[in-house]
Amino acid sequence: MSLLVIGSVAFDALETPFGKREKIIGGAGTFISLSAANFVQPVNLVSGDFLKSDIAMMQGKGINTDGLQIKENEKSFFWSGRYFNDMNSRETLVTELNVLGDFDPIIPESYQDCQYLMLGNLAPQVQRQVIERLHNRPKLVVMDTMNFWMDIALEELIQTIGMVDVLSINDEEARQLSKEYSLVKAAKKIMAMGPKYLIIKKGEHGALLFHGEEVFFAPALPLEEVFDPTGAGDTFAGGFIGYLASTDDISFENMKRAVIHGSAMASFCVEQFGTERLVDLQPDEVVQRVLEFVKLVNFQPQRLS
Repeated sequence: MSLLVIGSVAFDALETPFGKREKIIGGAGTFISLSAANFVQPVNLVSGDFLKSDIAMMQGKGINTDGLQIKENEKSFFWSGRYFNDMNSRETLVTELNVLGDFDPIIPESYQDCQYLMLGNLAPQVQRQVIERLHNRPKLVVMDTMNFWMDIALEELIQTIGMVDVLSINDEEARQLSKEYSLVKAAKKIMAMGPKYLIIKKGEHGALLFHGEEVFFAPALPLEEVFDPTGAGDTFAGGFIGYLASTDDISFENMKRAVIHGSAMASFCVEQFGTERLVDLQPDEVVQRVLEFVKLVNFQPQRLS
C-alpha cells in the first residue's frame, strides 16, 4: 500500500556524552522515511532540500524523492544541540529555519493515490494544507507534533488535530495539550478533539496506545548504551506507519503490533548518531529485534489459589 510522508530535512550538529558530529543529515522526514522503508516501499517523501549524495542514499533505501524541493542557492534547516548525561535533557544551541521557513508542501500527482499519510512534525497549518491538497482522504492519517506549536499556534494545532486519525506525542506534550497530569485523563481529553487513536511516547519508559476505553502499553528495550536520542520519536513513527501500511490492517489489534515495531525501530536509532544506524540496518536485524520485544513482555500467568 502506498505511503506518503511529509516532514523536514535537516542538518544537525550533535554532542552527547559519547561524542559529537559536526554536520549529519537529520529531520523528521528523513528519520520517518528511513524507518518506514524497512516495511513498505516505495515511501513517497515530500520535503525540503537535500544534498545530491543524500538523495541517492534515500533512493537506494526505497524512498521516492520526486516530492523533494531542491533550492540550489538556499540553506537547509539546521539544528545544533547538546545532550546531558541522562540523555533525557538537552540544550538547543542553534536553530536556523532557512528553507523550512517558507516550506510549501507541493504534492506530486503520482503521490495523490496514497492510502497512508504520515504528517511529520511541522507547522500545523502546513500539515492541514497537505490533507486539504490530497484529492481523496487516505485510509489512515497519522500526525506528530510538539510543544513548540502548542506554545505559538495552539488554535491552528487543535484544528489540525481534529482532522487526523492518530496523534503521536510525548507525555510532556500530552499533559500540556490536555492540562491534565494523569495520562489516562489526558488521553480522553485529546481524543475528544478528534483523533480515534492516541500514542503517548514515554522515551526510555515505552509508549502507550489509546483507543476509546482500551489501552496498550509497549515497553522500551533496555539498552546497554544510548549514543544519541535525536530522531528516536520520528523513527518510532516511521516504524509504526510503515508496518501498518505493509499489512494494510488498521485494527486496534494490529496497531498494537505496529507500536512494537515502532519501538523496535527507535531502539536501533539511538544506538548510533543521527541516521547512521538506520542507513546500514538489515531486514534480519529488524526481525530479531522485534522478537526481543516479544520475549520482553511474554509470560504465562499462573493460577492464583
